[in-house]
Amino acid sequence: MALADSRGLVLVTGISGFVGAAVARALSRQGYAVRGLVRARSPRTNLRAFAGEIVEGDMRDAGAVARALMGCDALIHVAADYRLWARDPKEILRTNRDGTRIVMEAALEAGIGRIVYTSSVATIAPDPAGPADEERPLAETEAIGAYKKSKVAAERLVEDMVVKRGLPAVIVNPSTPIGPGDVRPTPTGRILVEAASGRMPAFVETGLNLVHVDDVAEGHVAALHRGKPGRRYILGGEDVMLRDMLAEIARVAGRRAPTISLPRGPLYPLACAAEAWARVTGREPFLTRDALHMAEKRMFFSSARARREFGYTARPWQEAVQDALAWFSAQGMVR
Repeated sequence: MALADSRGLVLVTGISGFVGAAVARALSRQGYAVRGLVRARSPRTNLRAFAGEIVEGDMRDAGAVARALMGCDALIHVAADYRLWARDPKEILRTNRDGTRIVMEAALEAGIGRIVYTSSVATIAPDPAGPADEERPLAETEAIGAYKKSKVAAERLVEDMVVKRGLPAVIVNPSTPIGPGDVRPTPTGRILVEAASGRMPAFVETGLNLVHVDDVAEGHVAALHRGKPGRRYILGGEDVMLRDMLAEIARVAGRRAPTISLPRGPLYPLACAAEAWARVTGREPFLTRDALHMAEKRMFFSSARARREFGYTARPWQEAVQDALAWFSAQGMVR
């Protein structure tokens, strides 16, 4: 069932975050009333121009979620812990799996008629033969690291609730969003900042799928209208080798592109040392063992299903890099 054309009230969880804020902007552009659920301690940088309603609360607080859903016609559940490293990896699982269960239970109780759940391509197994699609679900036992395991567990939970309890949830799987509003920043955003600042003189041979965050947001709205409950939709852009991404960053930043390709093996001791130091400081390390394991495979994906079923489109990845760097520069994060 598609959302009615009259445009109702949509709750967006994680609205102060990178993707959540972009989704709120896309909804507002299309005439929706938007309410946001945000934790009291979350930064408000992305909410400065937000004209909708804000409800403070944690998605793991069932009462707060229930209050936020009152009077809503639809839900887009974006909130997640997207760290690749944490002192307590179980905290990532509790947020992403248990938090999703609480939000979906509350949505069922409130009778929400349309839901979009923001998953990730982390739940899809890479295809050695080319771009992977939605027909390659990743088993939780095969997922690398706490983040991927938590997203697989959360996605399977949503799928199970669709089948067994009639949860009206469409699943979207963004690839690697970049663009304005990456406050934290995300792991990929950190690569942009470090490379533009001249602090990435080398790279490993790997590839990823880059997409502008605003295209991902528009994909969420399209899925809200025309996606099928229980069905997964990859929201990606273009497949790019890391060396080419770094070359484009260097071009935009006016720096020399790195030319040194490093083998992954010798980097593992450095990653261990970085994680050990992170346990002392509490700051997420730039290099982790999980990230090196992930880099062993090219994370290339196809968005053909989303294009075919609801007209999803994405702009060239270079535009996403340029917009991201312009925003980071305006925030003083790149000098």
